Amino acid sequence: MELSFMHKLGVVCLILLVLNSAVCCFADSYRKSRASYYNTPDGYGNPWGACGYGEYGRTVNGGNVAAVSGDIWKGGSGCGACYQDKLIIQIRCKIAQYCDEDGTRVVVTDYGEGDRTEFIMSEHAFSNLARDSAASAKLMKYGVVDIEYKRVSCKYSNRNVLVKIHEKSNNPYYFAMLLLNVGGKCDVAAVQLWQEDHKEWSPLRRVYGTVFDYENPPSGKITLRFQMDCGERLVWVHPKKPIPSDWNAGEAYDTGLQF
Repeated sequence: MELSFMHKLGVVCLILLVLNSAVCCFADSYRKSRASYYNTPDGYGNPWGACGYGEYGRTVNGGNVAAVSGDIWKGGSGCGACYQDKLIIQIRCKIAQYCDEDGTRVVVTDYGEGDRTEFIMSEHAFSNLARDSAASAKLMKYGVVDIEYKRVSCKYSNRNVLVKIHEKSNNPYYFAMLLLNVGGKCDVAAVQLWQEDHKEWSPLRRVYGTVFDYENPPSGKITLRFQMDCGERLVWVHPKKPIPSDWNAGEAYDTGLQF
């Protein structure tokens, strides 16, 4: 039986709807991996992490942070991403008395490789995989556990995105920066600086992690824009506030934005 054009169109639309739903479900599903932890004096993050966050990387998200590798690291653009980690069913069933079914959320602040692990969590974050403090002590003895994880939106309680001027910066000869409080699920793919003299945008260099720099920046205020990688699309975002001309190394400046 020959289908009419409208029937064929309806079938195509239904197929596309099903495929789109499948893609969405896959993107939101958990993936299996392994996780271990590293030690610091207080159990929180490492201020010397490869993302360049410094003290912010030690305490962000209550110290629930992790070093990552492979496809999660993304050459440094994965810095700041948030993940929901939890123990997979097989492990949870074997040590059900220790494992918290909801797991914990971590922020990527460093790079690290371990024994077939994609996550090396702060001790504080790793212990939060457990049901309680007593179970945590037991879980820590395992050292490495199987987990499942998925990317989730970062949330910073209505705090605006900040441009942190890197400590190596030297006004007016050398400008280096990184972004803090980047919410949502997008990654910072690129940063550009406006050259008023040439009426054009110039790219900053990704030095490492989430640190970008520019030699001999223009005098006066500095206007930036950020390219956000949101998976299926790239979006340019313009801060509402420029960096003032008297910017100083180590200072953080409010962009007026929330991603």
